[in-house]
Amino acid sequence: MQLQWNQLLAALAIVCIIEGIMPFVHPGALKRLLGKLSATGERELRVVGFVSILVGLLLLFAVRP
Repeated sequence: MQLQWNQLLAALAIVCIIEGIMPFVHPGALKRLLGKLSATGERELRVVGFVSILVGLLLLFAVRP
């Protein structure tokens, strides 16, 4: 299987778009969310990150042939 750079760059572009929506649309809510995240323990953040990785992998395997 050959690496398709245009697909990788398109995926990264979509990630940038999604990441930029919240600060553009509602910066105050983002600041409050980041304040709450800084008060959250490292263990909880790691669990959320791990679950996010698993969901992403499952979605990737579901949509890729």
